Amino acid sequence: MIASVLAAVSALSLAETEASAPEPPAPAPAVASAERGVISYPPSFFADVGPSTALEMVQRLPGFAFDRGAAVRGLSGSGGNVLIDGEPPVSKNDSLEEILRRIPVSSVLRIDVIRGGAPGIDMQGRTVIANVVRKSAAGLKGAFVWTMWPISDGRFFFGPRAEMQWREGQRLVELSFVLGKGPQDMAGDGTRVRVDANGNLLIRSDIDNDAQGSRRWLVGAYETPLAGGRLRLNGAYIGGDADGEYYDDIRFPSVSREFQYFSEDRSQSELGLRWNRRAGPNQLDLVAFQQWNRTDNYARFDSPTLTRLFRNEKDVSETVGRLHFRRTASPALNLEAGIEGALNTLDSATSLRINNGLVPLPAANVTVEEQRGEVFAVAVVRASPRLAFEFALRQEASTVTSSGDVSLEKSLSFTKPRATVTWSPIESLQVRGRIEREVTQLNFDDFVANNSVTQTGAVAAGNPDLSPMQAWVGELAVERRFLKSGVFTVTLRRSELKDVIDRAPVFLGSVVADAPANIGDGWRNEVQFSLSAPLDGIGLRQATLKAQLSLRETEVIDPTTGKPRPISAVQSFSPPPQISAVRESEWELRYAQDLPRLRSTWGFDIFGPYIDRFYRLSEIETLKSEIVILVFGEWKARPDLSLRVELQSLARDTARVRDVWSGPRNTAPLLYRDFRDLQYDGAVQFRLRKTFG
Repeated sequence: MIASVLAAVSALSLAETEASAPEPPAPAPAVASAERGVISYPPSFFADVGPSTALEMVQRLPGFAFDRGAAVRGLSGSGGNVLIDGEPPVSKNDSLEEILRRIPVSSVLRIDVIRGGAPGIDMQGRTVIANVVRKSAAGLKGAFVWTMWPISDGRFFFGPRAEMQWREGQRLVELSFVLGKGPQDMAGDGTRVRVDANGNLLIRSDIDNDAQGSRRWLVGAYETPLAGGRLRLNGAYIGGDADGEYYDDIRFPSVSREFQYFSEDRSQSELGLRWNRRAGPNQLDLVAFQQWNRTDNYARFDSPTLTRLFRNEKDVSETVGRLHFRRTASPALNLEAGIEGALNTLDSATSLRINNGLVPLPAANVTVEEQRGEVFAVAVVRASPRLAFEFALRQEASTVTSSGDVSLEKSLSFTKPRATVTWSPIESLQVRGRIEREVTQLNFDDFVANNSVTQTGAVAAGNPDLSPMQAWVGELAVERRFLKSGVFTVTLRRSELKDVIDRAPVFLGSVVADAPANIGDGWRNEVQFSLSAPLDGIGLRQATLKAQLSLRETEVIDPTTGKPRPISAVQSFSPPPQISAVRESEWELRYAQDLPRLRSTWGFDIFGPYIDRFYRLSEIETLKSEIVILVFGEWKARPDLSLRVELQSLARDTARVRDVWSGPRNTAPLLYRDFRDLQYDGAVQFRLRKTFG
């Protein structure tokens, strides 16, 4: 069916072009430099696509997979794989994706894809990075966006978005405002079946589940010359909430109803400063950052005989300072050195009531403080026009203290070397290798209890007594470019893991709880295939196909059974980067075709099924998501006015399977298996965008 639709639309485009229009001019080619390891894409390269923002341009870069970055403490490792004018954004809650969305195409001079490093560029520890270079032309530019979501179940969401950019001489002002609400596509209606160990039916029910979230953003930035350098100040207030209702109408063995409700309110604010100065071959960057986050969680479960009520209030703050010096010693040698210091605090209060009785929770009320420092040095050596090396050494030290329900103090220190090589034997082929010791950050969410106890009744405690997970990682990537804009990449990766963080029984006083813990060593293997290909050669004119496939296997010793098993999936609202991406397989397929005569673009994104599995003391939970399809079309009525329509999450099916034992999985018998299948029928999104300037 998809093939026939592609052929029909392509035929329409071809017939229309041949009948009434000359051959459209080919997009301007990218400018490559094997000697610098840089490929430059001017705006004319994307002319046929008609993007509106820098984000849409980045998403169309051949062979480049956009990474928005990770929510980590500190600035090292927090940025994604896109720079703005050679610098990573000084922001946390204001994501890289949102920052790129605010940059209009008219402000972009070019986008450079840098492979293996370039003079004056902070590669952020990556071997491939994109750099959005903006124009310096004066004037006012901006956009207003109106979005609407009619949902198949009768709900209706909408939201406005406004953004502007004003440049006068060397000064720049940016403002953005977002207000809106949208659906959660993993919630839906369906059925639940529970059977005992022999397959006998225990419960059959019908489920009605709706969830949604909203956001309120106000973001601003100001740039100006100062003291021979350039100063950028940015601030953001980001508010949001999420809530959901879950009705479980039980039909067997008797008629009754269970009800679950959850809500989360977030309030986040931040201030950032970057000052940099270039003097000949030298560059000095000074960065300061402060953020405050508050989260309120509420969850309730009601049945005819049982009520559970969970509350958590959490305040997190972060103060970071960073000094970074770079020197281009020669065309073949770049040197970097720097220091970063951070102070992070967490204050959390948690309560659980069952049938109005207060239940003690391990690590329910804790105050955690982390003092962390890092020094680093980097050398990039270009041995020849086609061969480059990077050698880096980082030393990290931190002290973590906890008071309240859990009192402890621990000091941690890690040495993190990295060596990379980039070799381009010919212009169209590049080989990249990396050996590095990676160290994850401790996730403050692991320090406190979570609200899953309201759904399952199992105590999911917090545990401040954790050590970061470490890994020695070896990576090899081979990239082949073809047909002007085609790219095929194969990446192999092996990780030897130490102090893996997973779920384990934790003994806190007289309470035995399921909590995050270091469970020992393990390993992870991964192979990734990435393809970006123009399809003109098979008759689909001005069409591009992007595909990616990841295959993984992991192993760790289960702390309950003592036997090998895969590593549990990561379940957190805001996780730090995890060494162990644990889904056994993931794939995605993205197709886009430009129809110049119709001033339109259409396409689809398909995301393959995946499985997340969580191993606990007396339970194994499995979450399954089937294929997710998004179909889109965008029409440009005028150069400054466009309408985009998306059919989102078409017929998305998600399932949860809970295997529950009457006690620890290694000694107790299986109590029951609970199957839940939910169907989300999809939504239609309309987005009207008006630009000016």
